[in-house]
Amino acid sequence: METKTARLTLLIDPNKKKAFEKLCAQQDLTPSQVVRQMIRDYLTHHGVSWQPKRR
Repeated sequence: METKTARLTLLIDPNKKKAFEKLCAQQDLTPSQVVRQMIRDYLTHHGVSWQPKRR
């Protein structure tokens, strides 16, 4: 599991945010979990290696 080490702030259309949060809730996931998975997938897709920061 990854440790929380940084914050990412972004701007999004309010209606899109509401729809995203509703879909996440329906899948019993938090928006943060989904965004973290999307970032991991994006890095992998582009061949970028990374390691979670160890405490």
